[in-house]
Amino acid sequence: MRGYLGVDIGTSSSKGVLVTSDGRLIRTAVREHPVERPAPGHVEMDADVWWREFTELAGELTAPGDVDVAAVGVSGMGPCVLLTDDEGVPLRPAVLYGVDTRAGAQIEALNDELGADAIFARCGSMLSSQAVGPKLRWIAEHESETYARARRLFQPSSWLAYRLTGEYVLDFHSASQCTPLFDTVDNAWHEPWVRHVCPDLDLPPLRWPGETAGVTTREVAGIPAGVPVITGTIDAWSEAVSVDAQKPGDLMLMYGTTMFLVNTMRERLTTPAMWGTLGALPGTRNLAGGMATSGAITSWLRDLTGGPDYPTMLAEARESGAGAHGLLVLPYFAGERTPIFDPDARGVVAGLTVSHTRGDLYRAVLEATAFGVRHNVEALREVGSEISRVVAVGGGTQGELWTQIVTDVTGLPQVVPSVTIGASYGAAFLAAGLVEDVRMADWNPPARVCEPNPDVRATYDALYEQYRALYPASRDVQHALAEQQRVLAAQRE
Repeated sequence: MRGYLGVDIGTSSSKGVLVTSDGRLIRTAVREHPVERPAPGHVEMDADVWWREFTELAGELTAPGDVDVAAVGVSGMGPCVLLTDDEGVPLRPAVLYGVDTRAGAQIEALNDELGADAIFARCGSMLSSQAVGPKLRWIAEHESETYARARRLFQPSSWLAYRLTGEYVLDFHSASQCTPLFDTVDNAWHEPWVRHVCPDLDLPPLRWPGETAGVTTREVAGIPAGVPVITGTIDAWSEAVSVDAQKPGDLMLMYGTTMFLVNTMRERLTTPAMWGTLGALPGTRNLAGGMATSGAITSWLRDLTGGPDYPTMLAEARESGAGAHGLLVLPYFAGERTPIFDPDARGVVAGLTVSHTRGDLYRAVLEATAFGVRHNVEALREVGSEISRVVAVGGGTQGELWTQIVTDVTGLPQVVPSVTIGASYGAAFLAAGLVEDVRMADWNPPARVCEPNPDVRATYDALYEQYRALYPASRDVQHALAEQQRVLAAQRE
């Protein structure tokens, strides 16, 4: 039997799937991992973990020997900064995407040097914690000996493709998140700014995510030599592929460690509140948003309260009811990305009393992420972005409560597809496209549609107004506490 392998390197876990040519899941596998937080605002991961988990997943999925792997798909979190020497040897752990907020001073410096308005006009995004350029500058300033040896820049997906094929390539979408190095008007590296920010780096040639990076140079974990490997892309865009959310007007909501939104369009549209990028498929563009924490908060709360299973916590949250008995949470537990772009924002739990339960807290956290989605949706609509269909994907769609809360808060129905495993499935689909003609509508048809409950709309409208008021009212306190946390962390070092 012929099959296609897809592996995604995520923030808290790596996932792999082996699928048939019609999209049927043959086997799935997962490896969980932590991230490293060596200092406040620093979030890193060793690239050796990415490769080890890829080989473990591939080996587990192919071990029965009943499937001939015809192509390999890869994806991963991003945009990240993995620097290697000219032989592809990593020089330090990878600096992760927007959850790593170390480069605030470098953002300010590059805005002064290049012009914030010029960066936005050329790149489609403002410099933020999501941007690659400031993190390169941070490494150059703080780890100069390491940076002096750096010659190549990788993402998790391009790193896997390189290890498998020996080809140094990157996809257009990932490049479009390497602000300010990439020009989203001309769809190419912007050489003057590349020379200004990272003149000694050899940036990779660009291809679309579903194009061939190369073929495997040797047998790896049950994958024969000579098997084609896609170029791959960032996980959220592979997730959007996995649920067929690639048409103009589609909005994908990814329920994971972080909440991510990808709105697809044909024409270039920009707003300072979101990231303007190229899409996963040729001819598409996106406005995208991301919250710094969502599922990460639920995991934190679960661990904090004794580690109950998620079905138990969901049942308690469902019992709590809309409004969580008067609790309101700001979900900025690791700063916030879109639309406020505030790395010093901090989480707030308002209204807490000794009468509140774990279920109330869990409900309030789920509602907080839903308010964050609504805030991002409003930012999209303010610049005329069309949202005609919302598609949900990711582990958070299980249990149905979270998706229902988001639909109730936003008023937007959500299509929940048959397969919600996410980016690894999208990577497998793109891999299959190297070999045969496939359509995601055939692979992954809708399973259900989550419709708004009109009975709770007034409750959530009132809470949303309070949610929007709470951040500006507490911002100064949040920033003071963030500074205090940095000082205390420095004293502990």
